[in-house]
Amino acid sequence: MELPFMQAETGLPEGWEVRHSNSKNLPYYFSASTKESRWEPPSGTDTEKLKVYMANHHSAPAGRPEVGHGEGMIRCSHLLVKHRDSRRPSSWREAEITRSKEEAIEILKGHEARIQSGAANLGDIAISESDCSSARKRGDLGMFGHGDMQKEFEDAAFALQPGQVSGIVETASGVHLIERLQ
Repeated sequence: MELPFMQAETGLPEGWEVRHSNSKNLPYYFSASTKESRWEPPSGTDTEKLKVYMANHHSAPAGRPEVGHGEGMIRCSHLLVKHRDSRRPSSWREAEITRSKEEAIEILKGHEARIQSGAANLGDIAISESDCSSARKRGDLGMFGHGDMQKEFEDAAFALQPGQVSGIVETASGVHLIERLQ
């Protein structure tokens, strides 16, 4: 399914549009002139406009259950804040992430406070603030088992009960809040 929209609305550079991958059920970025497609936004993207556009047009419905999950599998959402020492310090939100790890933790503490107070839930915040491409799906990572995620992430995720949100978890990718969905 093709979803071309004006650059003014998406914040993408001229010639780029948002399309939808049926195989992965995720939006991606496509340049009609060069036929290039990519999961990360192209350089020159107005990330603030893109965040608003993606939140309005590409957020998955909450609580949509996954089918076909096996024994020993869990489902989680997460909110990732990357920093300059993350293994890949760029995201769909920012081409180059320069914040320190301490600054990333402070940002995440603010999100954690909003979640704990009931002012917002993790999925709502993840849509616009997570540095992971899963933001498009409210941070939902789908079903996974032991050995599928980085050890620190896996240990924290499997320690949660459904409905619980972790404290801050540090991995090579950055700092996370994790919510166990099932």
